[in-house]
Amino acid sequence: MVYNDIIGTIGVGLILVAFFLSTEKFIQNDGKLYFVLNAVGAGLACYASLLIDYWPFVILEGTWFLVSVYGLMKAMKIKMT
Repeated sequence: MVYNDIIGTIGVGLILVAFFLSTEKFIQNDGKLYFVLNAVGAGLACYASLLIDYWPFVILEGTWFLVSVYGLMKAMKIKMT
C-alpha cells in the first residue's frame, strides 16, 4: 500500500465509522463528534484524491469537508457572518 492509499483508506474509514456509529445510535447525527469524524475523514480522502489527481473525488470530498465543517460550526452554535 502506498502513501495515498493509506491516507485515503483512513479518511474513508473515518466517514464510515461516523455513519455506522450514527446508524446504531451511538452518536447523534447532528452532534459534534459526527461532524468532526466526517470533516477529518473527508479532508483526508480529498487530499488522497488530490495526490492521485482524481478530480471528481476531490470535488466530492472537498464539498463533504465543507458541509461537515458547516455542520460542526452549527452544532457548536458559532455565528457565520
